[in-house]
Amino acid sequence: MIDALLQFSIARRWIVLFLVAGLGALGLWSYQRLPIDAVPDITNVQVQINARAPGFTPLETESRITFPIEAGMGGIPGLKNFRSISKYGLAQVTAVFEDGTDLYFARQLVNERLQGVREQLPAGVILDMGPAATGLGEIFMYVVEADPAARKADGSAYDAMDLRTIQDWTIRPQLRQVPGVSEVDGIGGYTKQYHVLPDPGRLVWCDWTGHLGLVPPSEDGEASLTEGTMRGVVA
Repeated sequence: MIDALLQFSIARRWIVLFLVAGLGALGLWSYQRLPIDAVPDITNVQVQINARAPGFTPLETESRITFPIEAGMGGIPGLKNFRSISKYGLAQVTAVFEDGTDLYFARQLVNERLQGVREQLPAGVILDMGPAATGLGEIFMYVVEADPAARKADGSAYDAMDLRTIQDWTIRPQLRQVPGVSEVDGIGGYTKQYHVLPDPGRLVWCDWTGHLGLVPPSEDGEASLTEGTMRGVVA
């Protein structure tokens, strides 16, 4: 058989060269479209649920937040198991699905169940899902620095709070518009806060009459409350 193949290749060399060139072109075309990764993502299909509960101890977080979330997720098609972490003011539940489950379909199922779970959680708990990415999906890290000669409008130098503000309100929104970017996280710096501290002495001096009413924390995720902290408004 080998002799016949050699005789055919010699007798019809142009056909053989054409086939080799075709295979080479096909290999080049496949190489340009083959998804090759230096570090393949072998993470299973999972959906992460984060619940922020300011002022809750780990035991309270476990019993009043983590357990209701896990109970509410039970029975989802394709669900394999759970992993959960309960810390001070934070509950994190990771739902692991069977291999081959579409990630976005799994996130849709989890989101539907979360709508019913929200009613069972204590007031003030901020519940959301993690990004549609894994730890191996991190592709870029950067540092926001200010030129030593750079100055703000008032002539002062940029500090860590200014750099964090630029990161959160200028850089991050623009990066999230890039196709393929799932999430942009900020680490370090100081988050700018505004505190309204009424001075009782000045209020009396101004003949102010009114009351200081407590209001619940907002649900937009901007409130950052800890145990023993009260948030109020002057009326």
